[in-house]
Amino acid sequence: MNKWEKLLSGKLSSTLIAIGCALLWGSAFPTLKVAFKEFSVEASISGRILVAGFRFFGASMILFLISAKIGVFKRRIGAGKYLELFFLGIFQTTLQYFFFYNGLANITGMKAAVLASSGTFFLVVIAHFVYHDDRLSWQKTLGLITGFVGIVLANWGKGFTWSFAFNGEGFLLITGVVNAIGTIMAKRLSRDVHPFMVSGVQMLFGSLILLFVGFITLTPGITITPLGVVLLIYSAFLSAIAFGLWYSLLKYHKAGEISIFKFIIPIAGSTFSSIVLPSESFTLAILFALGFVSLGIYAVNSAAKAGWPKKSD
Repeated sequence: MNKWEKLLSGKLSSTLIAIGCALLWGSAFPTLKVAFKEFSVEASISGRILVAGFRFFGASMILFLISAKIGVFKRRIGAGKYLELFFLGIFQTTLQYFFFYNGLANITGMKAAVLASSGTFFLVVIAHFVYHDDRLSWQKTLGLITGFVGIVLANWGKGFTWSFAFNGEGFLLITGVVNAIGTIMAKRLSRDVHPFMVSGVQMLFGSLILLFVGFITLTPGITITPLGVVLLIYSAFLSAIAFGLWYSLLKYHKAGEISIFKFIIPIAGSTFSSIVLPSESFTLAILFALGFVSLGIYAVNSAAKAGWPKKSD
Protein backbone atom coordinates (compact mmCIF):
# COMPACT_ATOMS: atom_id res chain seq x y z
CA MET A 1 0.00 0.00 0.00
CA ASN A 2 1.52 3.32 -1.11
CA LYS A 3 1.29 6.69 0.70
CA TRP A 4 -1.74 7.78 -1.34
CA GLU A 5 -3.67 4.63 -0.48
CA LYS A 6 -2.73 4.98 3.21
CA LEU A 7 -3.96 8.56 3.13
CA LEU A 8 -7.30 7.56 1.63
CA SER A 9 -7.81 4.59 3.94
CA GLY A 10 -6.51 6.11 7.18
CA LYS A 11 -9.15 7.01 9.76
CA LEU A 12 -8.14 10.61 10.48
CA SER A 13 -6.84 11.48 7.02
CA SER A 14 -9.90 10.15 5.20
CA THR A 15 -12.18 11.98 7.61
CA LEU A 16 -10.35 15.25 6.93
CA ILE A 17 -10.52 14.62 3.16
CA ALA A 18 -14.27 13.97 3.34
CA ILE A 19 -14.79 17.17 5.34
CA GLY A 20 -12.61 19.06 2.86
CA CYS A 21 -14.73 17.82 -0.05
CA ALA A 22 -17.90 18.91 1.75
CA LEU A 23 -16.45 22.37 2.40
CA LEU A 24 -15.50 22.74 -1.26
CA TRP A 25 -19.00 21.77 -2.38
CA GLY A 26 -20.43 24.15 0.22
CA SER A 27 -18.43 27.03 -1.24
CA ALA A 28 -20.17 26.41 -4.55
CA PHE A 29 -23.48 27.88 -3.29
CA PRO A 30 -22.35 31.54 -2.99
CA THR A 31 -19.96 31.08 -5.92
CA LEU A 32 -22.75 30.04 -8.24
CA LYS A 33 -25.16 32.67 -6.95
CA VAL A 34 -22.69 35.42 -7.80
CA ALA A 35 -21.72 33.73 -11.08
CA PHE A 36 -25.35 33.51 -12.21
CA LYS A 37 -25.70 37.23 -11.58
CA GLU A 38 -22.49 37.99 -13.47
CA PHE A 39 -23.61 35.88 -16.45
CA SER A 40 -27.14 37.36 -16.30
CA VAL A 41 -28.79 33.93 -16.11
CA GLU A 42 -30.60 34.34 -12.76
CA ALA A 43 -33.97 33.96 -14.48
CA SER A 44 -32.83 31.61 -17.26
CA ILE A 45 -32.88 27.88 -16.56
CA SER A 46 -31.26 27.10 -19.91
CA GLY A 47 -28.58 29.68 -19.09
CA ARG A 48 -27.89 27.99 -15.78
CA ILE A 49 -27.67 24.61 -17.49
CA LEU A 50 -25.19 26.08 -19.97
CA VAL A 51 -23.05 27.49 -17.16
CA ALA A 52 -23.20 24.10 -15.43
CA GLY A 53 -22.09 22.44 -18.66
CA PHE A 54 -19.06 24.73 -18.94
CA ARG A 55 -18.29 24.17 -15.28
CA PHE A 56 -18.16 20.39 -15.50
CA PHE A 57 -16.50 20.34 -18.89
CA GLY A 58 -13.73 22.46 -17.38
CA ALA A 59 -13.60 20.18 -14.35
CA SER A 60 -13.17 17.13 -16.58
CA MET A 61 -10.26 18.79 -18.39
CA ILE A 62 -8.59 19.58 -15.05
CA LEU A 63 -8.95 15.98 -13.94
CA PHE A 64 -7.51 14.72 -17.22
CA LEU A 65 -4.48 16.98 -16.74
CA ILE A 66 -3.98 15.68 -13.21
CA SER A 67 -4.43 12.11 -14.42
CA ALA A 68 -1.81 12.63 -17.13
CA LYS A 69 0.58 14.12 -14.57
CA ILE A 70 0.32 11.16 -12.18
CA GLY A 71 0.41 8.54 -14.92
CA VAL A 72 -3.19 7.38 -14.75
CA PHE A 73 -3.54 7.41 -18.55
CA LYS A 74 -1.13 4.48 -18.69
CA ARG A 75 -3.89 2.28 -17.30
CA ARG A 76 -6.19 1.26 -20.12
CA ILE A 77 -9.96 1.44 -19.71
CA GLY A 78 -11.97 -1.37 -21.27
CA ALA A 79 -14.53 -0.46 -23.93
CA GLY A 80 -17.33 -1.79 -21.72
CA LYS A 81 -16.31 0.56 -18.92
CA TYR A 82 -16.79 3.59 -21.17
CA LEU A 83 -20.44 2.65 -21.58
CA GLU A 84 -20.81 2.45 -17.81
CA LEU A 85 -19.05 5.81 -17.45
CA PHE A 86 -21.42 7.29 -20.01
CA PHE A 87 -24.44 6.22 -17.97
CA LEU A 88 -22.74 7.45 -14.80
CA GLY A 89 -22.28 10.84 -16.48
CA ILE A 90 -25.97 10.94 -17.32
CA PHE A 91 -26.91 10.25 -13.69
CA GLN A 92 -24.21 12.11 -11.78
CA THR A 93 -23.88 15.19 -13.98
CA THR A 94 -26.64 15.59 -16.61
CA LEU A 95 -29.75 14.45 -14.74
CA GLN A 96 -28.62 15.57 -11.29
CA TYR A 97 -27.95 19.15 -12.35
CA PHE A 98 -30.87 19.34 -14.74
CA PHE A 99 -33.31 18.49 -11.95
CA PHE A 100 -31.42 20.52 -9.35
CA TYR A 101 -31.37 23.78 -11.29
CA ASN A 102 -34.93 23.42 -12.56
CA GLY A 103 -36.22 22.55 -9.09
CA LEU A 104 -34.24 25.34 -7.47
CA ALA A 105 -35.97 27.87 -9.73
CA ASN A 106 -39.38 26.94 -8.30
CA ILE A 107 -38.78 26.70 -4.52
CA THR A 108 -37.18 28.71 -1.74
CA GLY A 109 -33.51 28.46 -0.88
CA MET A 110 -34.46 26.95 2.49
CA LYS A 111 -36.26 24.04 0.91
CA ALA A 112 -33.48 23.54 -1.61
CA ALA A 113 -30.91 23.18 1.17
CA VAL A 114 -33.07 20.70 3.07
CA LEU A 115 -34.13 18.60 0.10
CA ALA A 116 -30.66 18.62 -1.48
CA SER A 117 -29.49 16.61 1.52
CA SER A 118 -32.06 13.90 0.73
CA GLY A 119 -29.43 12.12 -1.37
CA THR A 120 -27.69 11.12 1.86
CA PHE A 121 -30.84 9.42 3.12
CA PHE A 122 -31.47 7.64 -0.18
CA LEU A 123 -27.84 6.50 -0.40
CA VAL A 124 -27.79 5.00 3.09
CA VAL A 125 -31.05 3.15 2.37
CA ILE A 126 -29.91 1.92 -1.06
CA ALA A 127 -26.55 0.83 0.37
CA HIS A 128 -28.45 -1.26 2.93
CA PHE A 129 -29.80 -3.42 0.09
CA VAL A 130 -26.74 -3.33 -2.19
CA TYR A 131 -23.91 -4.04 0.28
CA HIS A 132 -24.11 -6.83 2.84
CA ASP A 133 -21.72 -5.01 5.20
CA ASP A 134 -23.37 -1.59 4.99
CA ARG A 135 -26.69 -2.26 6.72
CA LEU A 136 -28.93 0.23 8.45
CA SER A 137 -28.62 0.33 12.25
CA TRP A 138 -30.00 2.44 15.05
CA GLN A 139 -26.79 4.48 15.04
CA LYS A 140 -27.12 5.25 11.34
CA THR A 141 -30.80 6.07 11.76
CA LEU A 142 -29.95 8.44 14.61
CA GLY A 143 -27.20 9.98 12.50
CA LEU A 144 -29.56 10.60 9.59
CA ILE A 145 -32.22 12.15 11.83
CA THR A 146 -29.81 14.47 13.66
CA GLY A 147 -28.10 15.40 10.40
CA PHE A 148 -31.43 16.33 8.84
CA VAL A 149 -32.39 18.35 11.92
CA GLY A 150 -29.09 20.18 11.54
CA ILE A 151 -29.91 21.13 7.96
CA VAL A 152 -33.33 22.44 8.97
CA LEU A 153 -31.84 24.47 11.83
CA ALA A 154 -29.21 26.00 9.56
CA ASN A 155 -31.95 27.46 7.38
CA TRP A 156 -34.69 28.08 9.94
CA GLY A 157 -36.70 31.22 9.30
CA LYS A 158 -35.65 31.58 5.66
CA GLY A 159 -38.99 30.92 4.04
CA PHE A 160 -39.64 27.23 4.72
CA THR A 161 -43.16 26.12 3.81
CA TRP A 162 -44.86 22.73 3.58
CA SER A 163 -46.29 23.15 0.08
CA PHE A 164 -45.26 20.63 -2.58
CA ALA A 165 -44.92 20.92 -6.34
CA PHE A 166 -43.52 18.24 -8.63
CA ASN A 167 -41.44 20.73 -10.65
CA GLY A 168 -40.02 22.17 -7.44
CA GLU A 169 -39.80 19.92 -4.39
CA GLY A 170 -40.34 16.86 -6.57
CA PHE A 171 -37.35 17.71 -8.76
CA LEU A 172 -35.11 18.16 -5.70
CA LEU A 173 -36.15 14.74 -4.38
CA ILE A 174 -35.41 13.23 -7.80
CA THR A 175 -32.00 14.92 -7.59
CA GLY A 176 -31.38 13.08 -4.32
CA VAL A 177 -32.34 9.71 -5.81
CA VAL A 178 -30.22 10.29 -8.92
CA ASN A 179 -27.24 11.33 -6.78
CA ALA A 180 -27.54 8.20 -4.63
CA ILE A 181 -27.71 5.90 -7.65
CA GLY A 182 -24.76 7.69 -9.23
CA THR A 183 -22.70 7.29 -6.05
CA ILE A 184 -23.30 3.53 -6.01
CA MET A 185 -22.33 3.33 -9.70
CA ALA A 186 -19.18 5.40 -9.08
CA LYS A 187 -18.12 3.18 -6.18
CA ARG A 188 -18.42 0.09 -8.35
CA LEU A 189 -16.49 1.64 -11.24
CA SER A 190 -13.74 2.95 -8.94
CA ARG A 191 -12.71 -0.63 -8.14
CA ASP A 192 -11.51 -1.16 -11.72
CA VAL A 193 -10.90 2.37 -13.02
CA HIS A 194 -8.84 5.07 -11.31
CA PRO A 195 -11.24 7.39 -9.41
CA PHE A 196 -9.86 10.48 -11.15
CA MET A 197 -10.68 8.95 -14.52
CA VAL A 198 -14.10 7.84 -13.32
CA SER A 199 -14.84 11.40 -12.27
CA GLY A 200 -13.27 13.04 -15.33
CA VAL A 201 -14.86 10.83 -17.98
CA GLN A 202 -18.34 10.91 -16.46
CA MET A 203 -18.11 14.71 -16.15
CA LEU A 204 -17.07 14.97 -19.79
CA PHE A 205 -20.01 12.88 -21.01
CA GLY A 206 -22.48 14.59 -18.69
CA SER A 207 -21.27 18.12 -19.43
CA LEU A 208 -21.45 17.64 -23.20
CA ILE A 209 -25.13 16.78 -22.90
CA LEU A 210 -25.71 19.82 -20.66
CA LEU A 211 -23.90 22.07 -23.15
CA PHE A 212 -25.95 20.71 -26.04
CA VAL A 213 -29.26 21.26 -24.20
CA GLY A 214 -28.14 24.68 -22.98
CA PHE A 215 -27.08 25.91 -26.41
CA ILE A 216 -30.21 24.79 -28.28
CA THR A 217 -32.61 26.21 -25.68
CA LEU A 218 -30.79 29.40 -24.63
CA THR A 219 -32.83 32.61 -25.11
CA PRO A 220 -31.57 35.24 -24.60
CA GLY A 221 -27.78 34.91 -24.51
CA ILE A 222 -25.47 35.23 -21.53
CA THR A 223 -23.20 38.08 -20.44
CA ILE A 224 -19.46 37.44 -20.02
CA THR A 225 -17.63 39.35 -17.28
CA PRO A 226 -14.10 38.91 -15.83
CA LEU A 227 -15.49 38.06 -12.38
CA GLY A 228 -17.92 35.56 -13.89
CA VAL A 229 -15.09 33.79 -15.72
CA VAL A 230 -12.98 33.66 -12.53
CA LEU A 231 -15.88 32.19 -10.57
CA LEU A 232 -16.57 29.66 -13.33
CA ILE A 233 -12.92 28.55 -13.29
CA TYR A 234 -13.01 28.26 -9.49
CA SER A 235 -16.22 26.21 -9.58
CA ALA A 236 -14.61 23.90 -12.15
CA PHE A 237 -11.56 23.45 -9.92
CA LEU A 238 -13.63 22.74 -6.82
CA SER A 239 -15.72 20.18 -8.72
CA ALA A 240 -12.61 18.47 -10.10
CA ILE A 241 -10.87 18.25 -6.72
CA ALA A 242 -13.95 17.41 -4.66
CA PHE A 243 -15.35 14.75 -7.00
CA GLY A 244 -11.91 13.26 -7.67
CA LEU A 245 -11.15 12.90 -3.96
CA TRP A 246 -14.69 11.75 -3.12
CA TYR A 247 -14.61 8.98 -5.70
CA SER A 248 -11.21 7.99 -4.34
CA LEU A 249 -12.70 7.70 -0.84
CA LEU A 250 -15.56 5.58 -2.20
CA LYS A 251 -13.01 3.07 -3.39
CA TYR A 252 -11.86 2.38 0.17
CA HIS A 253 -14.91 3.03 2.34
CA LYS A 254 -18.55 2.15 2.76
CA ALA A 255 -20.82 4.40 0.75
CA GLY A 256 -23.46 4.48 3.50
CA GLU A 257 -21.03 5.71 6.15
CA ILE A 258 -18.93 8.23 4.24
CA SER A 259 -22.06 9.83 2.78
CA ILE A 260 -22.98 11.30 6.18
CA PHE A 261 -20.28 13.92 5.65
CA LYS A 262 -22.42 15.41 2.89
CA PHE A 263 -24.61 16.86 5.63
CA ILE A 264 -21.82 19.42 6.06
CA ILE A 265 -22.37 20.79 2.54
CA PRO A 266 -25.52 22.87 3.14
CA ILE A 267 -24.19 24.00 6.54
CA ALA A 268 -20.99 25.16 4.87
CA GLY A 269 -23.02 26.70 2.07
CA SER A 270 -25.05 28.73 4.58
CA THR A 271 -21.90 29.85 6.39
CA PHE A 272 -20.01 30.82 3.23
CA SER A 273 -23.09 32.58 1.87
CA SER A 274 -23.35 34.68 5.03
CA ILE A 275 -19.75 35.77 4.51
CA VAL A 276 -19.87 36.42 0.77
CA LEU A 277 -23.45 37.50 0.07
CA PRO A 278 -24.81 40.76 1.54
CA SER A 279 -28.34 39.32 1.73
CA GLU A 280 -27.27 36.41 3.95
CA SER A 281 -26.31 36.55 7.64
CA PHE A 282 -24.74 34.10 10.08
CA THR A 283 -27.20 32.99 12.77
CA LEU A 284 -27.16 31.16 16.08
CA ALA A 285 -29.20 28.44 14.38
CA ILE A 286 -26.21 27.59 12.19
CA LEU A 287 -24.10 26.95 15.31
CA PHE A 288 -26.75 24.58 16.66
CA ALA A 289 -26.94 22.98 13.21
CA LEU A 290 -23.20 22.28 13.25
CA GLY A 291 -23.67 20.53 16.58
CA PHE A 292 -26.45 18.30 15.25
CA VAL A 293 -24.50 17.47 12.09
CA SER A 294 -21.43 16.60 14.16
CA LEU A 295 -23.58 14.30 16.31
CA GLY A 296 -24.98 12.69 13.19
CA ILE A 297 -21.50 12.05 11.79
CA TYR A 298 -20.39 10.54 15.09
CA ALA A 299 -23.47 8.30 15.30
CA VAL A 300 -23.04 6.92 11.80
CA ASN A 301 -19.32 6.34 12.24
CA SER A 302 -19.84 4.57 15.55
CA ALA A 303 -22.01 2.03 13.74
CA ALA A 304 -18.94 0.37 12.20
CA LYS A 305 -18.06 -2.70 14.25
CA ALA A 306 -14.36 -2.57 13.59
CA GLY A 307 -14.07 1.21 13.52
CA TRP A 308 -14.33 3.64 10.62
CA PRO A 309 -13.25 3.61 7.93
CA LYS A 310 -13.37 0.02 6.79
CA LYS A 311 -12.78 -1.24 3.27
CA SER A 312 -15.80 -2.82 1.64
CA ASP A 313 -16.79 -4.37 -1.65
